[in-house]
Amino acid sequence: MESFDLNHPMPLRVLLLGASGTMGIATARALVDRGYHVTSVVRPPSVNSTLKIAALQKQLSGTEIRWCDASDATALRRDGFATDSFDAVISCMASRTGVPKDAWLVDYEAHSKALQIAKECGVTHFVLLSAICVQKPLLEFQHAKLAFEQELIASGLTYSIVRPTAFFKSLSGQIQRVKAGKPFLIFGDGKHTACKPISDHDLGDFLASCLEDASRHNRILPIGGPGPAITPYEQGAYLFQLLGKTPRFKSVPLGMLSFLAKVLGGVGKIIPSLATKAELARIGHYYASESMLLWDFEKQRYDADATPSYGSQTLFDAYKQWVKEESIPERGDHAVF
Repeated sequence: MESFDLNHPMPLRVLLLGASGTMGIATARALVDRGYHVTSVVRPPSVNSTLKIAALQKQLSGTEIRWCDASDATALRRDGFATDSFDAVISCMASRTGVPKDAWLVDYEAHSKALQIAKECGVTHFVLLSAICVQKPLLEFQHAKLAFEQELIASGLTYSIVRPTAFFKSLSGQIQRVKAGKPFLIFGDGKHTACKPISDHDLGDFLASCLEDASRHNRILPIGGPGPAITPYEQGAYLFQLLGKTPRFKSVPLGMLSFLAKVLGGVGKIIPSLATKAELARIGHYYASESMLLWDFEKQRYDADATPSYGSQTLFDAYKQWVKEESIPERGDHAVF
């Protein structure tokens, strides 16, 4: 872990948006460990959520928690920024579903309002957690993220746009299936796509490091975890080996999701609720058919070797830990299986 160089001025006060999610919590820990004064903005809890509040207070210990809906500009100005001054903003906010209404509300509008308030309050550095998939934008949430990225770049603030590959939790959904003796589900032969997933801890540390590493200023930063890129087939093969089970795979036709999206999209023109399901099917098809690696525009292919790596924990390390502790994380919202 990098540490402060006290001979150089550094941002000390950080406002953290999206602090209650897994990435927000990991980033808060990294910032606190580095000595920053962190204010965590957390959506106000719903009724009967005493246990959730207590858990968040423990997870965000060392930070000041401010209960505030960051998508409400008035509330964010009044209760989030309040009358304090901040040196930097780090945003881990993201739409949960990726459907158009949610995506444009959170991935673009909420960020755009937060950026404007940050500028008015004298913030000099804005670190954004984006996603590597925006490099090939085919979905509404990707266009929404890109729209804000461009706004941030043009804002005049120092920026760091971090585009991670894949999260561990999005690749954890089949552990219980395999433990129960069921086959590991793959699209096609399971070797069509690959990724270099990064742990919450390592990504949180990378986000925090953007504040003090000048080489990460005013840059778009694709980032993956350590080790070689792995395919879905390799993920399944490792799980079977880890659990001492005979490998069993079940292939799902990739065209199933695209067909479903087309059918739902057509019916969705008449029944609006199905249009949302069509977009979710398109999201599923995207993640099943595209690698989460750096895209080489000149060669028109994904390049695992060119995808930067950071951190120390691999997905297989996490598999070992989850199986040993029998603690499977909640799946990511965009997990296919």
